[in-house]
Amino acid sequence: MYAVIFKAQIKQLDETYRQTAAQLRELAEKQYGCREFVSITQDAHEIAISYWDSLAQIQTWKEDAVHLAAQVKSPAWYKSIQIQIVEVVREYDRTY
Repeated sequence: MYAVIFKAQIKQLDETYRQTAAQLRELAEKQYGCREFVSITQDAHEIAISYWDSLAQIQTWKEDAVHLAAQVKSPAWYKSIQIQIVEVVREYDRTY
């Protein structure tokens, strides 16, 4: 399993951003096989983590037209972004 970690310093998020983010999340989960997608925004920081079975799924999602358009718009929304793709080597779950 792989995780895509998206970290950003926010410049200004608008309604177009909100619509695009919702659409990208839906595409990831319903069309490209994303197992889980979590995100949080606090102050001027955003972190999103998505989980995938394969690097091919991640690449296909990245190449989607909506995703490519969002990448072009990202300088209006963010001061900086950092993306990491990591392999999950171990996972633990506990339910209390």
